[in-house]
Amino acid sequence: MAGNHTLVFTEQNFDQEVLKSDRPVLVDFWAEWCAPCRMMAPAVDAAAEQFAGRAKIGKLDVDQNQSLAGRYNIRSIPTLLLFKDGQVREQLVGATSKDTLVKLLEKHL
Repeated sequence: MAGNHTLVFTEQNFDQEVLKSDRPVLVDFWAEWCAPCRMMAPAVDAAAEQFAGRAKIGKLDVDQNQSLAGRYNIRSIPTLLLFKDGQVREQLVGATSKDTLVKLLEKHL
């Protein structure tokens, strides 16, 4: 369910790929059963392609990575967190458009 440039984040790679990244990272907290998450997938994939090489964009399945969802207080999905320098800089809750994702990412490049 991910595009060519959309990464998959897990508890095993989260620290290295997200917290230690030298680029902004947008993490889409989602689940397979979540209809709004599935609706948003094309926008996330399109943003990942557009920002390839400048930012990391990926998905984190909350059912498979419950401790990370808990660590970041994810109460509803989809929730998108933008990390920069290992810190959460922005949060979007609920389905959103590619344009909104693009504006969010451009602010942090």
